[in-house]
Amino acid sequence: MAKKIVVALGGNAIATKDGTAESQINSIKQTSEVLAKFVKAGDQLVVTHGNGPQVGNLLLQMAEGKSDGNPPMPLDTVGAMTQGSIGYWLQKSLSEIFQRDKINKNTATIVTQTIVDQNDDAFKTPSKPIGPFYSKSEVDSEKEKYPDYTFVEDAGRGFRRVVASPYPLSIKESPVISLMLKNGMVPIASGGGGIPIIQSEKSDCIDGVEAVIDKDFSAAKLAENIGADELIILTAVDYAYIDYGQPSQKKLEEVTVKEMTNYIEQGQFAAGSMLPKIQAANEFVSNTNGQAVITSLKNASQLIAGRSGTVITK
Repeated sequence: MAKKIVVALGGNAIATKDGTAESQINSIKQTSEVLAKFVKAGDQLVVTHGNGPQVGNLLLQMAEGKSDGNPPMPLDTVGAMTQGSIGYWLQKSLSEIFQRDKINKNTATIVTQTIVDQNDDAFKTPSKPIGPFYSKSEVDSEKEKYPDYTFVEDAGRGFRRVVASPYPLSIKESPVISLMLKNGMVPIASGGGGIPIIQSEKSDCIDGVEAVIDKDFSAAKLAENIGADELIILTAVDYAYIDYGQPSQKKLEEVTVKEMTNYIEQGQFAAGSMLPKIQAANEFVSNTNGQAVITSLKNASQLIAGRSGTVITK
C-alpha cells in the first residue's frame, strides 16, 4: 500500500572527508538511488537533510575571506545558501534517475522556513556549536567585532561560537509541500532543520534568527504538518540499541512510544547522537496516526521490502 513518507537523511548520506563538491555529489548520487526506490514502490516521498558540515565549511570560508567590502553573511542566510546547494545536488541526482528509469516524476527544492518562539528558553542558553575553532586571542578579536556572539571552549580543541537551538513550532512551507505531493512531485525540504524564523503577531514581518534547529525534530514537525504516514530517520546504524556497545547490547525492532520513553529515562541513548532521533520519532508518533522508523541508509532497501530497522508505534 502506498504511503506518504518523510525521509530524514543523516550527514553520512551527504558529507565526505575531503568536503569537495564533486565528492559530495557522488555521495548524493548513491543516496538518491536508494531514495528513488521509495518512489518506484509507489510511495509519496518528501526528502529532508542535514547541513551541519556544509554550514561549518561556508562559515569558515567567510571567516577566512571577510573584509570591509566582503562581509560574512548572517546565519539564517548561510542556512538558506546550504539548503539551496544541497537541494540542487539532490534534485539533480533524483531527476537523472527518474529520467533514466522512465519514472514520470518531477522534483524540486523548497527553501524552507521553520517557525520558532521568540521566548523559547533555548535563546537564553545557546548550546549548538557552529563554524570554525578559534584560539583565545582570536576569540577576543571576534568578540570585539561581534559583541552579541557567544563562544565556549569545545573539548579542549579551541573555542567555537554557539547559537540557540529552539524547538520547531511549524513548517511555514508545509502547504506548498502538500500541494507538490498532491501533484505527484518529490519535494526536497526543511534542509538543516529549516531556516529558523520568528513571525510577528502584530505585523507582517518575518525575522530570521541566529539559531540552528535540530534537523530530526524539524523533519518530525514537517511529517506531522503534512499528515505523513511514516517518518524514516536514516542514520549510521541499522537499529537503535539499548546497552549499546556492551555485552548485553540489544537491538530494538518493534517498540512503542511508551517503551522508548522508558529507555530515554534510563539514559540508554546518547545526547547529540541517537537521543534526538528517538525523541523526534516519539513526538511524530504521539501526535499522529503514523509510525516512525530509525535505520541506516544501506538498510533502507530492506525496509522497503518489508519491516526492518527500529519501528516505533503507539
